[in-house]
Amino acid sequence: MEHPTAPAAAAARLSLADVVARSGASAQLLSDCESLGLLDDTAHGGHYDERAVSTLRFVRRAHTLGFDTPEVVELHALWQDGRRASFDVKRVALERADDLAQRIEELAHMKRLLERLAHCCEGDERPECPILDELAGLKGFAGCEARRA
Repeated sequence: MEHPTAPAAAAARLSLADVVARSGASAQLLSDCESLGLLDDTAHGGHYDERAVSTLRFVRRAHTLGFDTPEVVELHALWQDGRRASFDVKRVALERADDLAQRIEELAHMKRLLERLAHCCEGDERPECPILDELAGLKGFAGCEARRA
C-alpha cells in the first residue's frame, strides 16, 4: 500500500462518494476518521486526495484485524512516520494478539457454560429451566446436578 504522505497521491480530487467507493469503507468510517484527525492532510475544500483512500483502506483493514480505535490511531501515526521503528508496530500487534487470545479463552469458557446449561435443560413443556435459573442467580447448575445425581 502506498505511503499516505507520498507526494504523487496528492494530485487527485475525489468526492466523498468516490473515496468511499474506492476504499471499500463506509461513509461512517470516513466520518470517524475525520473526527479522529486521520484525514486532515487529505481533505481540500470538500474533496479528498488519493491518500484518503489509502487511509480508509488502512483503517478498515486494521479494524478487521481487531485493532481498537486508539490502536488504529497509533498505527496510523506509525504508518505516516517514515522514521518509525518496526518494533513499535510489532509491540502494538502482539498486544492485540494477546488481547484476542484472552478473549478467545473467555468466549470458549462462556460456550462451555452455555452448553452445560443447555444440557441441564429438559427442553420440554415444563416451566422449570436451569438456564433461566442460572441467569437469575437461583439454582442453575446446582439444580441440574441434583436432578442428575
